[in-house]
Amino acid sequence: MSDALNYLIKTRPETVSHYFAFLKETGKYLDPKTRNLISVITKVHSQTDRGFRQYLGRALREGCSPMEVLDALLMAFPALGLAKIIWAVDIILDMNIPGFAPEALTQAAGADTAKSVAAVAAVAAPAPAEWRDVMAAKEVPDGEVMRTECQGRGIFIYRDKKTYQVYDSHCPHQSTDIPELAIKGTTLTCPKHQWQFDAKSGDCIKKGNSPLMHLEAKVAKGRLLAFW
Repeated sequence: MSDALNYLIKTRPETVSHYFAFLKETGKYLDPKTRNLISVITKVHSQTDRGFRQYLGRALREGCSPMEVLDALLMAFPALGLAKIIWAVDIILDMNIPGFAPEALTQAAGADTAKSVAAVAAVAAPAPAEWRDVMAAKEVPDGEVMRTECQGRGIFIYRDKKTYQVYDSHCPHQSTDIPELAIKGTTLTCPKHQWQFDAKSGDCIKKGNSPLMHLEAKVAKGRLLAFW
């Protein structure tokens, strides 16, 4: 939230509160994917870099495929114009999201309709959620944080005796992949804008206000499993 908006909230709460109430009510009958796609378009229209990255990440987490995101941008061409669409694509390329790789999308588009849909789903859409074998539970040091990779996904693990907390390694701010070097005690610091997170809870404790994405975890037959 900007300093200016914080100022208005403090000085004119009776006015600004109506605005936030309005925002809360709008879109409540839309499914999350559609609602976030619309938010993506509004951020492109206003050319709000931070907001665009935030809502693009939300749309992808809600199940939007890269092709659906590109479709939404192109369908909004009459309102956005080419310059703003190019602005948005430049940011997408800067974010280096694997599903938007040109070779993946063009290969899918070159197949017949049925194969194209299957290829895009396989490359861009999230795989069905399932329990995934991460590692031997005893390999996670008690009272410490570690980073590992599981089936192509970076994750952080915090262990407190028999309790394990597992988080996606991407910062919720702009989807920056937080590296192992970011670990200091039980604090994780995103290298891009220095958002800090408490690995015990996943909460953001400095700079930002969004927690890490928590993944359900359990131990079965000595193996640590995570669900996504």
